[in-house]
Amino acid sequence: MLRVRDRSVAWVPPMLVLAGILIVDWNTTRDFRIITWIVLVPGIAAAICGVWGTAAYAVLATLVYPVADSAWPNEYQAGPADFYLVAVGGVLAVLACMVRVRGERRMLHMRDVAETTRRTVLRPLPPGWGGLEHAAVYLSADVEARVGGDFYDIQPGPHGTRVLVGDVQGKGLGAVEAAAALLCTFREAGYHEPDLATVADRLEVRMLRHGGHVTALGRDDGDRFATAVLLGFEDREPDAVRSVVFAHEPPLLVGPDGVRSLPSGDTLPLGLSTLAPAQGPPPVQRVTLAPGETLLLTTDGVTEARDTDGVFYPLATEVARAVAADPRTVEPRRLVAFVREGVLRHCGGRLADDTTVFAVRRLVPVDARHGLRS
Repeated sequence: MLRVRDRSVAWVPPMLVLAGILIVDWNTTRDFRIITWIVLVPGIAAAICGVWGTAAYAVLATLVYPVADSAWPNEYQAGPADFYLVAVGGVLAVLACMVRVRGERRMLHMRDVAETTRRTVLRPLPPGWGGLEHAAVYLSADVEARVGGDFYDIQPGPHGTRVLVGDVQGKGLGAVEAAAALLCTFREAGYHEPDLATVADRLEVRMLRHGGHVTALGRDDGDRFATAVLLGFEDREPDAVRSVVFAHEPPLLVGPDGVRSLPSGDTLPLGLSTLAPAQGPPPVQRVTLAPGETLLLTTDGVTEARDTDGVFYPLATEVARAVAADPRTVEPRRLVAFVREGVLRHCGGRLADDTTVFAVRRLVPVDARHGLRS
């Protein structure tokens, strides 16, 4: 905010304050001498300038004070006591500025670390990655955090393209660790395993192993679990998608003809298979896709967003209304933007949980696009 054309103007406010003090002191009577207020100048500089800039104003204030104080010999003079006040105030301002600058550098370093963590967990996805048109938005409920327990990724491989979206229970670094563990396993299993059920089983085993490791460390968050949706797009089935839903909100299929939901299945969240050891492998659902349909996947930050009356955000209803008004809303980029704005508007910008909106659909070949337009 204190830059003009990429040049810093942080030095201007202290200079204006100094000039204002001198002008007011010149135009007032002996009963209203405010020359001592010069001590405010290095203090203001300490809040917005660098260390050298603050030191310059501290020296300037110390030099200007005796000159201004003795410029009017017939007026009351504040004297050396207030001069010492200005000098000590300048020194303290420089020290305060050093503390502030050091804190800002530490904050920037922490932000860089958080950004690196975010890019590791939620890695950037190239356009058209895995033959899918995709768009995503992640909103943290904590304004100071850059990443939480929500996760998503696309992994192309020799057996098709796999998509994973999920939400780790809880918050904090423990949730980030669990999300990172699941994503690492997904990126390997999603590439190598030909069967989507095997990928799902690998994710379950990884969550159990992660919980055991955390418990062995003596931490009390070894019982974390995660809800998730695992999708598989196979080359031999261009008009279908396979899915495994781990107690997550089922994805919505959004097309020009309306909105429908994928089957939810009866699978427990990841990390809780020991509660039902006889359940067997997770069921894989197969759904036929209509031309141009987009899969919309969200975490509970969307479905559990409340307004001032405590009403949940009606995701399916709002999306259906938007598609009916403008069929172009089915495009992943437009769909994600619409849901993001709708959720923030519904809850007044006060998110109760981390929020992820993710949309994917198969890329339409150029020849097929011309056929649809004709």
